[in-house]
Amino acid sequence: MTQEPAGIPPELARLRHSIDNIDAALVYLLAERFKATKQVGVLKAQRGLPPSDPGREERQVNRLRELAHQADLDPVFAEKFLEFIVAEVIRHHEALAQDHGTDA
Repeated sequence: MTQEPAGIPPELARLRHSIDNIDAALVYLLAERFKATKQVGVLKAQRGLPPSDPGREERQVNRLRELAHQADLDPVFAEKFLEFIVAEVIRHHEALAQDHGTDA
């Protein structure tokens, strides 16, 4: 936890601590997600499959938008967040395909 400056109301410090904990959890969750997508990328590269799967991506966007709606989170934000992650995953998969000598 980061040290709060003097004079910060205790309630604000408590909320910030909660936010810091959530941020840490997000980082670890993203790390786990990328470990799994790396395994997917290796399998795709070994089998000569394309780095991206537009059909899967579309289903995931729809699923995430629905989850966002249920969680009272802006679905547009959720979609942008997923697009950012998927773009990075595809970049990793393309690199794995190159390492395995398959076309990306």
